Amino acid sequence: MSSITTDQGVLHYEVYGRGRPVLLLHGWLGSWGLWQETMKYLGQYYRTYALDFWGFGESGKKVPTFAVQDFVVMVNQFMERLGILQAPLVGHSMGGTVSLMTALRYPERVTKVTVIGSPIVGSSLALTLKLAGRRPIAALVFRMMWALKLGLRLFAPIITSDPNWYQMITRDLSRTTLESFLLSIASLRETDLRPMLHQIKIPAMGMYGDKDVIVDPYQWQLMQARMPRVRIERFPDAGHFIMLDAPERFMHTLRDFLDNGV
Repeated sequence: MSSITTDQGVLHYEVYGRGRPVLLLHGWLGSWGLWQETMKYLGQYYRTYALDFWGFGESGKKVPTFAVQDFVVMVNQFMERLGILQAPLVGHSMGGTVSLMTALRYPERVTKVTVIGSPIVGSSLALTLKLAGRRPIAALVFRMMWALKLGLRLFAPIITSDPNWYQMITRDLSRTTLESFLLSIASLRETDLRPMLHQIKIPAMGMYGDKDVIVDPYQWQLMQARMPRVRIERFPDAGHFIMLDAPERFMHTLRDFLDNGV
């Protein structure tokens, strides 16, 4: 376990492998643990870094805000502190949105970007996630965490085919605060990257599962229509967690993009 101290607090990360760096960014309510199998594979070819956003996993919880814009700053600070001049960013869900925003704000930092089931427009989030960005509802959910966990257990087979996902998400939930839960999804709900996508000139890849019930799986169409150097990979039998539902194809596709680009 590794960590650095940033302007906003402790940032936890894990690192594995040798070679050129690749940064892995998790989604809402997640942590670096989502990437363990991906790191084992990519670590044979790259030096992989999996970060915990502030308010999630093992990173600091006492941060002024937890908006997606703050996570963009966090990625830049991380790269600066570790002396990583440039690297590809790979982000799942909210982490992919952060990756695109980092490429827009710090274009000199990002060489390639991969998004996995990520919202380009906040309105593409499932209704339950959009409701979670409202304080009264978020507070109620936190007071009734048992109900949230029960709902996740019941809907787990619809969300992913991986039998271990429920244990992973409930563990990560236990390390999340009300403020990080609320503010991150509230800011994601208000995000709209459509007007800026054409500014991303680096190679980009969008990976979307056709069975995604968390984010509209047709967000890839916005990337294809507005980004000049984009590759789209659709997974007919996968949902929101493509790395869990179709791990072999996911890892080989990701490595091919990192090696060769669009």
